[in-house]
Amino acid sequence: MSKLSSPSLPSSSASYSPTPQAAAPLLSRILLQGKYESLTMLRNGEQQILAVVLPLLALVGLTVTPFLDGLGSSRINVAVPGILALCAMSTAFTGQGIATGFDRRYGVLRFLSTTPLGRPGLIAGKVLAVLAVLTVQLAVVTAVALPLGWRPPAEAWLPGLALLILGAAAFTALGLLVAGTVRPEATLAITNLLWILLGSLGGIVIPAERLPAAAQAIVHYLPSGALGEALRTAFLHGTLNPVAAVILLLWTFIAGAAAIRWFKWN
Repeated sequence: MSKLSSPSLPSSSASYSPTPQAAAPLLSRILLQGKYESLTMLRNGEQQILAVVLPLLALVGLTVTPFLDGLGSSRINVAVPGILALCAMSTAFTGQGIATGFDRRYGVLRFLSTTPLGRPGLIAGKVLAVLAVLTVQLAVVTAVALPLGWRPPAEAWLPGLALLILGAAAFTALGLLVAGTVRPEATLAITNLLWILLGSLGGIVIPAERLPAAAQAIVHYLPSGALGEALRTAFLHGTLNPVAAVILLLWTFIAGAAAIRWFKWN
């Protein structure tokens, strides 16, 4: 009588080797990370208030009050450059600083830095997110300011946008420096406090000429004062303010070098 043959089983010595999957190209990884960071910032209610609502309230307030009278052809023309500078500080410094600080606390930065995205890709994604949100802010402010009578000269857009990007770079470097060196709770307090102080007395929204005498001597050397002055020169006169641009470059270089040197990923 023949024996029933049992089905053949795989040998215990056989090993399973999964087919390795190639990582996506670096540019695709950066774009995906930038998209994620951008949507996270835009969907956050607190970020929306800081990045859009408060700057628009400041814009309307400066337009209906005589505080900026005598500084330009109209209140709105003087107010808009400062509001755009405030938008850059809100997103690049306060918003990105707080988000990075809490990502660092919960281990997100350390985890992402070990993925194919890597640390350079993670930083590039954050920079891309800042630029994306800043583009949305620029569109919203422009849509509100044009009906109010804002009429910048055509030649103002090239230097104005270049300086806005430079200011965003300087404040991003400062935000990463704070977020990477102190505790998240301290980052929250420092970035919010500096947003209030620089926004009101740092020459970013209110020109130095209308500030107390004690503040006028130093605001030109602050990133807020340099960005506000640079954008007002660009959008009011269509020219580049070389001194303000150099100050912004110095802040970007110094804060960026300090962040690279002392940033802690965990």
